[in-house]
Amino acid sequence: MHEQLREAIISGRLASGQKLNERQLAADLEISTSPLKEALRQLEGEGLVRTEPRRGTFVTFNPRQAEEMTLARAALESIIARQAAKHGTEADFDGLRAVIKDMRLAVEAADTQELIVLNERFHDAIHDASGCEYLRRLQNAQRMYDHAARITVLSREEVRRASFAEHEQIMQAIVARDEDKAERLMREHIVSAGKTHIELVFKPAP
Repeated sequence: MHEQLREAIISGRLASGQKLNERQLAADLEISTSPLKEALRQLEGEGLVRTEPRRGTFVTFNPRQAEEMTLARAALESIIARQAAKHGTEADFDGLRAVIKDMRLAVEAADTQELIVLNERFHDAIHDASGCEYLRRLQNAQRMYDHAARITVLSREEVRRASFAEHEQIMQAIVARDEDKAERLMREHIVSAGKTHIELVFKPAP
């Protein structure tokens, strides 16, 4: 339920500045208000909502916060990709090739849910190849943003195809052990996806 609310906020279904109706949310989620209040406390700790005495709870997720999350992820993921190109084994590279093959099939089938799963598997495979356990632990803190953002971004066909092409280029750079290119492509990929997410969630309705 905490994750459901987080996803609703990051995807824009609960809009920035919106006052949350706790009774309605509890009814929609078919839960009592007690676990809802606990979930809201967790979200407040993540900086996604703010509770004001006698006024209520408001969504605080905004473009600046989304941009900061994107830049943090880009910094971590690009270093991890560089290390994967440097330290990855042939078995690691075979795993990346296999995920890319499955991603191509998911894109052609317009299977967004499968593509989201494979997207996360691709990045996990790069983390494994890098051997960077400390950086991976830091990146795990970003997962709450990454998953929800992917659901929003990959809902569009043109984005799915562009994202797949970027993943394939990143894979090729890593297996070629081109550390500079792998780092650059990963950074560009994350920043591009972040910009798309911000545009989709925060662009004013026409």
